[in-house]
Amino acid sequence: MSADAIPLIRLRGVTKTYGQGALAFQALKGVDLDIAQGDFVAIMGPSGSGKSTAMNTLGCLDRPTTGEYLFKGVPVQGLDRDERARLRRRYFGFVFQGFHLLPRTSAQENVELPLLYRGETTAQRHAAAQKALAAVGLNGWEHHTPAELSGGQQQRVAIARAIVSNPVVLLADEPTGNLDSQRSAEIMQLLWQLNQTQGITVLMVTHEPEMAAYARRIVHFRDGLLDSDRPNTPLPLRGSQGDGHAPALQESVAQEVQ
Repeated sequence: MSADAIPLIRLRGVTKTYGQGALAFQALKGVDLDIAQGDFVAIMGPSGSGKSTAMNTLGCLDRPTTGEYLFKGVPVQGLDRDERARLRRRYFGFVFQGFHLLPRTSAQENVELPLLYRGETTAQRHAAAQKALAAVGLNGWEHHTPAELSGGQQQRVAIARAIVSNPVVLLADEPTGNLDSQRSAEIMQLLWQLNQTQGITVLMVTHEPEMAAYARRIVHFRDGLLDSDRPNTPLPLRGSQGDGHAPALQESVAQEVQ
């Protein structure tokens, strides 16, 4: 990023304190962080380091106690709850460790939910959901309920739901925490591909170095402070995988149910 470029996200002196008086706990103690559009950042750190608080702040789920948060150059910390909600709906998608899918609802209907809240027509919702499911390799699985899908497939549905509204930023909190190593690698390949092909900025909290290896950049929190920030060559670009392309998603999905 050039010196004159405005980062997509900028934190300056951000603190976050929970509670008051003798019970106050300072989760963030003055964080400076710039994130460029199109970046893929892994956020790491031990329990209590502040990484989850930083993620909640970046996703506008919480506001700083002090300091400045700029999104596209616009101050976020002064927005009220409704304004932050509108910002999230327009610019952010969220993926969590738990898939948070409605159990008796089809994959397509789960993916359509964010568009329903935005008031889009039935036809618009159907078309967008089918496109998002295709992007995560789930063509033909639109009408299956979560109980009929593997864990990896359920997380793909959750990712499709997160990207159906064409977010600028995808925030993933331990997205592989409930998956085995093979499914974890497939989900990470998918996130990497979405970053590469669609230019979605990915911010991912993880405690697993194997998952962080897919990011372009790894930031490490410790005791409420940004302890380190280093560039990384993403795993799909290394060694024998240097062709720069993730495996065919439809093929990997088919393997999940064999």
